[in-house]
Amino acid sequence: MSLSQDQVIGFAKELADASAAVIRHYFRTDYEVISKADESPVTIADRRAEEVMRDLISQRFPDHGILGEEHGHYQPDADYQWVLDPIDGTKAFVSHSYLFGTLIALLKKGRPIMGVINHPLLNDFLVGMGGQTWLNGRQVHVRPCNRIEDAVFLSSPYWTVFQYQNGPAFSALTKRVLRHNNWGDCHGYYVVAAGGADIMADPIMNAWDLLALIPIIEGAGGVITDWQGNDAVTGQSIVATGGSIHDEVIRLLNQ
Repeated sequence: MSLSQDQVIGFAKELADASAAVIRHYFRTDYEVISKADESPVTIADRRAEEVMRDLISQRFPDHGILGEEHGHYQPDADYQWVLDPIDGTKAFVSHSYLFGTLIALLKKGRPIMGVINHPLLNDFLVGMGGQTWLNGRQVHVRPCNRIEDAVFLSSPYWTVFQYQNGPAFSALTKRVLRHNNWGDCHGYYVVAAGGADIMADPIMNAWDLLALIPIIEGAGGVITDWQGNDAVTGQSIVATGGSIHDEVIRLLNQ
């Protein structure tokens, strides 16, 4: 069954609204924070938000597959796969910070055709599909930046780069750009796509962390690859830029 763009985006908005209602219910309340095997935190908000989305997908598209961070894979051989991260930035969520979001991707035969970053607290719905990206219905674009020295560089936690990538090269780049901020997780990609920053990088990623970002960044006119400049879909790291400085950023991160 082929799906129209309006149909996909409309349903993704339903998923975003349903998960946001759950997340808002638990935000800044008393809940238990559990450490997973990789020592990352998870809460009842993560799990219930994903369950709500999985239930809606199963009801509307019973032949589709689902991959979620909290509840694993369902029908992994289906042509269409929904990939869910209910709270990308759980560390921010449990710290009572608002720099987190919900990631929703739709894949067709392994390639992401639609991606969403939804902000449950601000009701900001950022969606990329068909070579365009919209924030609350308004088309958005990356901003022009032609020099590393003029770039605003965002990243997730600093020391994870030293664990997984070339830490000294990364550190040198943070000192060369106009400004470096640790506005990490999906929020950084949201800011780049909306034209507020020029580079966002994560040294280690899972499928549910990265697949939604690809249509969003590309639809806004940016470039997104893994840390070495390869296909982001099969990568385990991400670098997203406005485009014109992307090759130089990759070179500097790996020199």
